[in-house]
Amino acid sequence: MVDTRSNIPGTQSVARAAQLLRLVTSAGAEGLAVADLARRAELTRPTAHRLLSALRHEGLVDQDEQTGRWMPGPELYLMGTVAASRYDITGIARDIVRSLAVRTEESAFLSVRRGDETVCLLREEGSFPIRSFVLSEGVRFPLGVASAGLAILAFLPPHDVDAYFERHPDLADAWGPAHGEKRLRSRLRDTQSRGYALNPGLIVEGSFGLGAAVFTREGHPQWALSLTGVQFRFGPDRIAELGRILLAHAHQLTTRIASSR
Repeated sequence: MVDTRSNIPGTQSVARAAQLLRLVTSAGAEGLAVADLARRAELTRPTAHRLLSALRHEGLVDQDEQTGRWMPGPELYLMGTVAASRYDITGIARDIVRSLAVRTEESAFLSVRRGDETVCLLREEGSFPIRSFVLSEGVRFPLGVASAGLAILAFLPPHDVDAYFERHPDLADAWGPAHGEKRLRSRLRDTQSRGYALNPGLIVEGSFGLGAAVFTREGHPQWALSLTGVQFRFGPDRIAELGRILLAHAHQLTTRIASSR
């Protein structure tokens, strides 16, 4: 199918600016230098700086005068406040995420699907003193990479999964051989059979993650709850128990979303 968006004047500039906004927001309060932003967005430094300057003029990004790093601007906060009333479920999910952390003693998260990525919305620390810091608020991963994105991708319609792989043939190059299409499809089948996704240290060695999809009223996987911790705590028996707890909390949140919208 032909992507008609490429025929719309200004599409390339908008796409580049949107990519820079995503990179800036994912960096959080620390921000990123223009060189890092240009490299990650695959832009020349002058192009990245020109777009960032235009975004700053509109209040969408800001630049620290001392460090020169770019960070989210005030207009993004105002826009986000308005959009939250439609898209944000953190208000009704926070106690469920906290309960998940308390029950399991591991760090618990809520992530949302945004296009071909997941974005972490909430993090609650578990009581176990040794923690994994793979995920925090604002961090993005491609679908299928972290346990949350794997759980969401596993329950998308097959044609959407096929289209995703067509759009992203370079997952293995970017994230390692375990994320090649053949191996990733195998993990998707395992996730469908099990009900929740496993990530045994595929992003950070020594870290382990579980993820379960959370569905809209129409049955679409739009969010995910996940757990991460140090790998030695995730033996086979405990994984099964954590999976049951995770699925119960995901079902509770799915039910709550359906009744609130």
